[in-house]
Amino acid sequence: MNILYINHYAGSPQMGMEFRPYYLSREWVKQGHNVRILAGDFSHLRTKNPKVKKDFQTKTIDGIKYTFLKTGEYEGNGIKRALTMFKFVGKLFSQAKAISKKWKPDVVIASSTYPLDTYAAQRIAKLSKAKYIHEVHDMWPSTLYEVGGMSKYNPFVIMMQLAENSAYKHCDKCVSLLPYSKDYMVKHGLKPSKFCNIQNGVQLDEWSNNYKIPEEHRAFFEEHNNDFIVGYFGGHALSNALDNGLDLAKRIMSEPQDKRTVFVFVGDGVEKNKLIQRTQNENITNVYFLPPVPKESIPDLLNHFDCSYMTGLNSPLYRFGLCLNKMYDSMMAGLPVLLSFDAPDSLVKKYNCGFQFSPTDMDSAVKALIVLQSMSEEQRKDLGDRGKRAILRYYTYDKLAQKFQRLFKEY
Repeated sequence: MNILYINHYAGSPQMGMEFRPYYLSREWVKQGHNVRILAGDFSHLRTKNPKVKKDFQTKTIDGIKYTFLKTGEYEGNGIKRALTMFKFVGKLFSQAKAISKKWKPDVVIASSTYPLDTYAAQRIAKLSKAKYIHEVHDMWPSTLYEVGGMSKYNPFVIMMQLAENSAYKHCDKCVSLLPYSKDYMVKHGLKPSKFCNIQNGVQLDEWSNNYKIPEEHRAFFEEHNNDFIVGYFGGHALSNALDNGLDLAKRIMSEPQDKRTVFVFVGDGVEKNKLIQRTQNENITNVYFLPPVPKESIPDLLNHFDCSYMTGLNSPLYRFGLCLNKMYDSMMAGLPVLLSFDAPDSLVKKYNCGFQFSPTDMDSAVKALIVLQSMSEEQRKDLGDRGKRAILRYYTYDKLAQKFQRLFKEY
């Protein structure tokens, strides 16, 4: 089967995020399919963008054909980024006949970080008599007006809304990473039978490697070997709301404990210096900041945590559910999870492998942390193992790719 996977920002281990298209495509290649990813030459998510001299330049990575379109560079979320979107989907739409004739896809997947790609995907699928699967990562255009502050009547928002509605109306199946998005999609034109929730997961071979954390990190954890480590790893941006973590650290300092609790934030981002300054200004002495580690070292890093902490700003978009990569990684590591989000029941609640509470409910956060501290190591391990068993059973990329493959065979 020929699979055409359209994702403007698709990455790879060499390029960096985003990884989902790579992980799924690699599994399909193993299953004997011919997979091509269509992507832009520049993405703000990647650590290393490819050098692309002309449109439709192709490079094979682990059996996957990556074909790139020149779209131009940008910074932030301004007009330049919007122009790269129009370039990407415009070139795909104008070349739909050539793409259909040359590559003959049996399945076209529009892996939409924004919904404009649906028009090109629909056209290519129609010309190829192929199945069209619309995959939703982020809830555009809701993101633009519920979080970004844009008006619903902004022409750009209206354009995105029309594209989203068209995708739901014309796709053969809609795959959503967000578990509670079905009702919204049905309201915007999706037939209920077309909805399928396929979340993110983990790539098993990354958990059998032997990549160690840097010496700086190893020395820190050796020094704090007798402390109870509450670990965070990832971005230090406004959306990560790490001030919630500082609030929790400050509160727990005043609680009677048998063992000192240490909060460790591993990563980088625009808010990091402000967070460090706040710990100094308010004398929050149980918080430490470490540099980011390579992705392949995440499994070793998590071995040094006693529990994993993650939080985010209050956002109406979380009503669609959580699909955080760090949640799957933490569960795979067998760590109890402290999940500070206003969202419907998460995998942490579903599999009873930690605690979920509102970012504004500091009393519940403190209580959850004290409960974890009071457990024996064996009890905490049993708690964390519930999450690991769930990941191994349902959320490895070979299993997620199989769920997609069942959709391929339905038509």
